[in-house]
Amino acid sequence: MDLSKLKSGSDIRGVALGEKAVLTPAVAARYAAGFAAWRAAQGQPLHTVAIGRDSRLTGPDLLKGAADGLRGMGIDVLDFGLCTTPAMFMSLMTEGFQTDASLMITASHQPADRNGIKFILPHGGLSAEELDQVIACAKTVEVSPVLSGAMIERDYLPAYQEILAQRIRTGLETDLVKPLLGLHVVVDAGNGAGGFYAGLLESLGAWVEGSQFLEPDGHFPNHIPNPEDPEAMAAISEAVKRNGADLGVIFDTDCDRAAIVDQTGREINRNRLIALISAILLNKTPGATIVTDSVTSSGLAQFIAEWGGVHYRYKRGYRNVIDEAIRLNESGVDCPLAIETSGHAALRENHFLDDGMYLVTVLIIEAMRLKQEGKDLASLLDGLREPLESVELRLDVLAEDRFAAAKVIFEKLMDHATFTHGWHIAPDNREGIRINFDLNGGLENGWLLIRLSVHDPVMPLNIESDVEGGVLQMAKGLYGILENETEIDLHHLRDFIHRQEESKHV
Repeated sequence: MDLSKLKSGSDIRGVALGEKAVLTPAVAARYAAGFAAWRAAQGQPLHTVAIGRDSRLTGPDLLKGAADGLRGMGIDVLDFGLCTTPAMFMSLMTEGFQTDASLMITASHQPADRNGIKFILPHGGLSAEELDQVIACAKTVEVSPVLSGAMIERDYLPAYQEILAQRIRTGLETDLVKPLLGLHVVVDAGNGAGGFYAGLLESLGAWVEGSQFLEPDGHFPNHIPNPEDPEAMAAISEAVKRNGADLGVIFDTDCDRAAIVDQTGREINRNRLIALISAILLNKTPGATIVTDSVTSSGLAQFIAEWGGVHYRYKRGYRNVIDEAIRLNESGVDCPLAIETSGHAALRENHFLDDGMYLVTVLIIEAMRLKQEGKDLASLLDGLREPLESVELRLDVLAEDRFAAAKVIFEKLMDHATFTHGWHIAPDNREGIRINFDLNGGLENGWLLIRLSVHDPVMPLNIESDVEGGVLQMAKGLYGILENETEIDLHHLRDFIHRQEESKHV
């Protein structure tokens, strides 16, 4: 098979279960051997590599396959078994566990029949360009059946949990064994790899009654482990309300993303999650810059400004956001956070590692501190203006050259916005084209962003309005400009307009 076809951004992902499986143990072995060959070609040969996996059914076999690929190259492997993606990174800097690199067998929130591989070096995950080089090596490397490298089972999660426990004690400025006494937290692991977090909180004094789906189960029988999934968020929301908890936390399968709900069951994800962690950080470092992806709301930008910060929108893709935050810091900009609306959050204090569990830990520290003052965590969101209407549509690109087709769309919209009253090209337009609108006599009270997907021949379209009927108004304006385009499928946009118009007449 063509190994390039399983590339997804900076990871490997594909169907791994059933008759249509393309990511098999043998294929995993080839990718792992290619990774070793790539590092050797760089003059940095691998001697020891750690491998972990999430709870997916195919995880053990793929872990063994990847390990065999490395062992055939004479590399020793530490088998961490069930683990999280952030823990696999942290192991590279934890005394007693340090290896030359680590691999994580995971497909994040994707369906149960999928799996994947993440390659991690001491400076972080691979870039998309580096993964291309790994794949090129994997296509030509010879995978030896002679396993000259050793296979050693190790349990890293206790060491990782101690890092989080120490962060809680430091954040609360206490040496107490149980610093979270009096805080009730419901944990929903979605049967992924993060169920141990409930035990960690309990060991620190928190009450975790009502926590659910903590047992690893690759069938994901209760809900998709995804903080953006409505069913998953409804499940944790209901659990918090049913148990009268102070807050609830939910992770994706490999725990690099997370979200929370407050004591009323209100979801705090996407823009709310960004606002919450931004408020906590800006309270300590006024004037700091918060890097987000491009689809964040106007209300969030206003909120960050009111907290004394600078909102910096950048391209979607968690590596893009993280790399830009690192670049800004290197140029002298005070930037403590890079975060996507999907829940990928990377803090400077944590090596700019996108670690959902670390993010939640910081939020729990603040929740405990505020509770001691008679306040609740959600009070930090007071003043966040949220859109009255919003929609996200995905428009398929029909042209063979999706980049050229997208360029035509962007140029047409930019030309129109430049000469149309009430249309304004956003000054922080760093991906696709973002247009602000003056709706119903107001000023810049609506916006749309259309961009080209990082991975697929799709142009995602986000529209938000602060006034009733604004989303329909902007959608119709966009459709009027693009309706004669033949290289993009507009039926989702057209159907949305029809549904909205019909609902007005019901």
